[in-house]
Amino acid sequence: MSTRKLSNIPLKEFQAFLELAGCTYIHTKGGHEKWTRSDLFRPIIIQSHIDPVPERIARNLIKLLGLTREDYHDIMDGKKKVKKEKERYVVVKG
Repeated sequence: MSTRKLSNIPLKEFQAFLELAGCTYIHTKGGHEKWTRSDLFRPIIIQSHIDPVPERIARNLIKLLGLTREDYHDIMDGKKKVKKEKERYVVVKG
C-alpha cells in the first residue's frame, strides 16, 4: 500500500493527469471546467478557481475514472499509461 497522499495536488498537475487518463477538455464556464471521456456516463467537472484540488474531490474523480490512488501516482510518474481498448480504458505498464 502506498503512503503517498492525494492532498495538495496543484490544479495544473490534476489537469495534466486528466489528459494522461484519456480525458478531453471541453470548456470552462463560470469557474468550472468540463472534461469528458468516451466511457463515462457524465462529464467530469472541476472548479478551476480552487487551487490545490481538495483531496476528497481528487479521490472521487480518480475513483470515477476507474483508477486507484496507486494508479494515479504511477501514471504521474510515467510508470503506467492509460490506453483505450475497444470501448473502455485500461491501465498498462509504461
